Amino acid sequence: MANRTAKYATSIHGTNPQYLIEKIIRERIHDSKYWQEECFLLTSALVLERAVDDLKYVGGTYGAKIDPTPFLCLVLKLLQIQPQKEIIYLYIEQTDFKYLRALGAFYLRLVGKPVEVYKKLEPIYNDYRKLRMMDTERKFSVIHMDEFIDDLLHKDKVFNITLPRLTKRIVLEENRDLEPYKSELEEQNLIPTQLIQEKVEKQRDERDREYRSSRDDHHRRDKHSASSHDRGYRDYDHRDRHRHHQDRGAHVSHHRSFNRDSSRDHHHDRKRSHDHHKRSHDNRKRSRSRSPIAEHDKKPSSSSSSSSS
Repeated sequence: MANRTAKYATSIHGTNPQYLIEKIIRERIHDSKYWQEECFLLTSALVLERAVDDLKYVGGTYGAKIDPTPFLCLVLKLLQIQPQKEIIYLYIEQTDFKYLRALGAFYLRLVGKPVEVYKKLEPIYNDYRKLRMMDTERKFSVIHMDEFIDDLLHKDKVFNITLPRLTKRIVLEENRDLEPYKSELEEQNLIPTQLIQEKVEKQRDERDREYRSSRDDHHRRDKHSASSHDRGYRDYDHRDRHRHHQDRGAHVSHHRSFNRDSSRDHHHDRKRSHDHHKRSHDNRKRSRSRSPIAEHDKKPSSSSSSSSS
C-alpha cells in the first residue's frame, strides 16, 4: 500500500508516474532502508524538509546491489505523490537550497512537457554553484549546477535513469513555441554580439575547412588505392601473359624437339631394319652356296660340259 501511486495522480507520458523509473531500480528503492524509514507518508511539504536536511549530494545508484541514493528515493517519492506543478516551480526557482533545486529540476525533466522543461530549466544555466555527485562506485566528484542542467537537457540517461524523449529546441523555435535562446551575459551586453557572431563564424569556417581537408585526403587515398589496385592488376595480367607465352614457347619447342627426335629415331630404326634384312639375305645366300646339294648340282654340269667337248 505504501508503495502505490496516489489515487489522484494522473498518468505521465501515457504511463504510471512511478514507471518512469526502471523496475529493478524501483524495487531497490522500495526495499531500501531510507525509503522505509524516511519516505513513509511524506507530503510535498515534508519532501521539502527531507531534501533540505538529508540531501548532501546528488546521484543515482551505487554498488553491485544497485543501492539507491537519498536523492533518487526522493525523486521516486515525488513521482508517487505527484505534487502540484506550482510547488515544483518553487523548488526550482528558489536559490537558497541548491540540492532542493536540483531535485525539482530532475523531477520536472521526467514529467514536464518540452516547452515547459526548456522555460523552467534554462534559467538555471546562470547558477554556477558546485554540487557533490556520487558515481556507481561510491566515488565523489564535483560538478556545477549549469553542467547538471545541461546534462538533463541533452543526455538520454542521467544517474542511470532513462529520461523521456525531449524535442530539440530548434524544432520548437521553428514552430514558434520558443523564442531563440539568449544567455544572461548576452542580455547584459557583457559579451558583445558582434564578437559572438565572429566567433561562431570562425568556428564554422574551421569546421568547413577541416571537413574539406578530410574529404580531399579521403579522396586522394581512394584514388591512390584505386590506382595501385589497377597497377597491381596490370602487373598480374602482364606477368600472367608473359608466363603464358613462356609456357607456350616451351611447349612448342618441346613439341618440335620431340618430333625431331621421333623422326630421327624412326629413320635410324628403318635403316637398322634395312641393314638387318640385307645381312639376313646375304647370310642366306652364302649358306645356300656352301650347301652339299649345291655342290652336287654343280658337278654334272661340269661333266656334261666335258663330254660335249
